[in-house]
Amino acid sequence: MANITLGGNPIHSVGELPKNGSDLKDFKLTNSDLNEKSLSDFSGKRKILNIFPSIDTGVCAKSAREFNEKAGDVENTVVINVSKDLPFALSRFCAAEGLDHVESLSDFRGSFGQDYGVELVDSPMKGLLSRAVIVADENNKVIYTEQVPEIAQEPNYEAALSSLK
Repeated sequence: MANITLGGNPIHSVGELPKNGSDLKDFKLTNSDLNEKSLSDFSGKRKILNIFPSIDTGVCAKSAREFNEKAGDVENTVVINVSKDLPFALSRFCAAEGLDHVESLSDFRGSFGQDYGVELVDSPMKGLLSRAVIVADENNKVIYTEQVPEIAQEPNYEAALSSLK
């Protein structure tokens, strides 16, 4: 269980992020066409999983924009935004913002939050995902993780990107 804060108040997730060197777990997430995407859909690519509570909050939106800008052209790398938002909301946001270097997927009917240890178990945000970043190489080995300690804080973009060098 990760200890996180929301406005300085303690909140908790169901578990811990995967350890560096471990394999990414398979997942089933939903895209804007309501089709399932799994880990194998990104086979052979390096992955940045940008996990957040909701695209309709300022910090979550900013992280999607920042990763789109900073990692969009990184060779053989895909940025996957993951939240419990409905696929339609994610698609609407990305279209309105012109985010074309990220793939936004929903965990609204999946178990990603449980499987990756990022589902929040208490607070007004119970059931949403915590703010976290997981980076994996092309063989799905975890090479970087960050559980952002204060949910209203942005992730460390530079550290995540540096892990790919």
